[in-house]
Amino acid sequence: MLIFIGCIIILITIYLLVKQYETRMILFCAGVAMALVAGEPMAPLKAFSHAMLESKLFEAIISVMGFAMVMKVTECDKHLINALIKPLKKAGPLLIPASTLVTFFINTSITSSAGCSAAVGSILIPLMMAAGIHPAIAAACIYAGTYGAMFNPGYAQVAIIVNVAKSTPIDVVANHFSALLASGIIGAFSLLVVAYLKKENKGYELPGDRAVEDTLGNFKVNYLRAIVPLVPIALLVLGNMNVIPVLKQLAISHAMIIGVFCAFFVTRVSPAKISKEFWHGVGDSFGHVFGIIICALVFVGGMDAIGLVKALINAMISNPAIAKVSAGFGPFILGIVTGSGDAGAVAFNKVVTPEAAQFGLLPTDMGSMAAIGAALGRTMSPVAGGLIICATLAGTSPMEVAKRNAPGMFIACIVTMGLLLYK
Repeated sequence: MLIFIGCIIILITIYLLVKQYETRMILFCAGVAMALVAGEPMAPLKAFSHAMLESKLFEAIISVMGFAMVMKVTECDKHLINALIKPLKKAGPLLIPASTLVTFFINTSITSSAGCSAAVGSILIPLMMAAGIHPAIAAACIYAGTYGAMFNPGYAQVAIIVNVAKSTPIDVVANHFSALLASGIIGAFSLLVVAYLKKENKGYELPGDRAVEDTLGNFKVNYLRAIVPLVPIALLVLGNMNVIPVLKQLAISHAMIIGVFCAFFVTRVSPAKISKEFWHGVGDSFGHVFGIIICALVFVGGMDAIGLVKALINAMISNPAIAKVSAGFGPFILGIVTGSGDAGAVAFNKVVTPEAAQFGLLPTDMGSMAAIGAALGRTMSPVAGGLIICATLAGTSPMEVAKRNAPGMFIACIVTMGLLLYK
């Protein structure tokens, strides 16, 4: 009976998330509701306290977000975007997949899907539309590249997998590198196929009131500034791959701070302004990213109290095939219906991934699959914030954008499952 009530609460939670009520409030209240039904009102509060002590996650996430804000205020991100966009003008028929893959690459530094959508989309979407590409395809191209953040060793979802699997950031990224790259390529070229089949790859004419002025030629790229957003990732990779052994002792937060200093020396923006924006990013990351993680763990605490966690794990142990399918399509479906790649992945990786060995899987494989699956799902969700931004920039419907991304994301999810869970 308790499990039945828990399932009803979860369905209500998903409905409210689809309706775009405040994510943290819904997850927190749902967790408390399940705990009260189970007669364990302290369970979600203990989960809240435990989440607040996740120091390893906290350090990685806030430093990455602080660095991202510094890249914005120093405009280093803008120089990186423009440095990569100029060659796209010569891409010809490959402009569609090239735009997606460029966004995929930029997203490793601008890890917020909504932030990356706004920063890259504001430049690339008008460029593609001016080249005759249909607005829905142009918008889909950008949002299809916003899960490249999983390449970043300091990304929140990677940090969660590291914590659960007792691994290292570079090992986690290296483990899913090929699968993630394959899914990105599938997403990019599937859009090219969709565009050709729908005859949306050329011939679109911008209305007179939306004519695009070519400003790229007037923007002078400073390649030194363009390199700065990539500095922390380069330091972490070179250290952890033992190319430069002395860098191996660098933590993610250390690499981000070095990147901040590089931004100052290259741009000479006021140190006070850089400091202010860094801590602004730190505060935002705690309130938004870490806030969702905390509330997701409260939600998990409620599920645990009502018996859903134990029932789910027992079902997976009885049939390991369910575990593999659930790791891929569970977070994938949640990503579609909620428009968030975080909530479902966090909940799954905190509840199920620690038991991966019982299903015959490695925690790194299962954790990465859940995180990538959730990201693929929200990439084809019409209620995802970043997709709505892209659709707005293109002047089209979010549903039209989602429909064009759907085939590629579904195929990418299956391929990723094959590469990570059935190897």
